[in-house]
Amino acid sequence: MTDPVRGPSPPIFNFNAYSPAEVQDAVEKVGVKKANLPFLPSFMLALVAGGAIGLGALYYTIVVSDAGLSFATTRVVGGLVFSLGLAIVLVGGAELFTGNNLIVMAWASGKISTREVLRNWLIVYCGNLVGALGLVILVLLSHHLDMNGGGIGLSILNTAVTKIGPDMVTLFIKGILCNLLVCTGVWLAYAGRSVTDKIVGLILPTSAFVAAGFEHCIANMYFLPLAWLQTVNGSVPAGFDASLITIPGIIHNLVPVTLGNIVGGAGFVGFVYWVIYSKGVGGQQSKL
Repeated sequence: MTDPVRGPSPPIFNFNAYSPAEVQDAVEKVGVKKANLPFLPSFMLALVAGGAIGLGALYYTIVVSDAGLSFATTRVVGGLVFSLGLAIVLVGGAELFTGNNLIVMAWASGKISTREVLRNWLIVYCGNLVGALGLVILVLLSHHLDMNGGGIGLSILNTAVTKIGPDMVTLFIKGILCNLLVCTGVWLAYAGRSVTDKIVGLILPTSAFVAAGFEHCIANMYFLPLAWLQTVNGSVPAGFDASLITIPGIIHNLVPVTLGNIVGGAGFVGFVYWVIYSKGVGGQQSKL
């Protein structure tokens, strides 16, 4: 007997992006895993993410400290290099509060409880804060802020002032717009099948929120404490009003920005895509 004629073998690698419906399924499955992570690995992965976003902020500050660049060049290039942080989180593996807002998709499908969502957000938020503050201490001790004739430190101070200055409603709206873009970047990264796909998917939405001056609560956990510590140890240039950067000012920023990030990520991205692609609500769309 002769062997039947076999068709061509399937390719080892599939270069087609995952469909939006497949991304929705993946986000839900990952959301369940995230919500059920034990405390220690969840917190440690959150530490990594807080430091990673801080490294992206550090990279961004180097660009904006160059007074010779035009406004658009500074903002766009600064945004592109800031994307380092989200690339570390998504490719290297870490738990980021703003990205984890997407676990509402698993919650909306009844796969995890409200308590599990809030538990994950609280653990990851606190872990991100500790990771960002740890990087702040290392950066301060490294004298990195002295680079460019002290321009790095001055950029941190000026960035902090622009973040503390707006009213809470403005900060809330900026937080919404920020995480709408960040979670869109996460969504696009999930569609990729390779490291390159994922980085290309996340880089433009992430750089867009930075270039537009929107507010990311975890990035602000790096910028604002680092600026405040400069005022505490007297490392501010002559003529700079150190009283502009205070603990109440930091809280004034973080509270509305955090709430805005939740609305932008969980509501404007997570819930909207769940409605469109959920098998329970958008059954026809789930086949797209």
